[in-house]
Amino acid sequence: MIALTNSALIAPCGINCGVCRAHMRKRNACPGCRADDAGKPKTRVQCKIKMCEKRLGGKIKYCSTCSEFPCQTLRHMDERYRTRYSMSVIGNLLMINDYGIRKFVASEKQRWTCLGCGGTICVHELQCPHCGGMR
Repeated sequence: MIALTNSALIAPCGINCGVCRAHMRKRNACPGCRADDAGKPKTRVQCKIKMCEKRLGGKIKYCSTCSEFPCQTLRHMDERYRTRYSMSVIGNLLMINDYGIRKFVASEKQRWTCLGCGGTICVHELQCPHCGGMR
């Protein structure tokens, strides 16, 4: 449950790493986009958004505060996530801007908690890995 209340698991692109299958797996779990690269899958280490030169200066915590928001990379990612997983990274970032990270994290906890058992639902599977319940 701690993953759903940890704002450090909200990636610069607006994805909640706490509901990602790579973070939720039992063996070699990804620590999240903001954590050290040790133990992360290669795709997370080389992520275009994580490696964005505008972000590397350290002044941009979330992509929504960038002067180029939403860039083409983020728009492409948003389209993919809306189509496959019914989640908008751009929408997530706008919510963070409008309401703050605490309210966003609280809404994520509500959205991704299984009503059946209280477990965390994976964004990639759209069902609870504990009881099979749906969101």
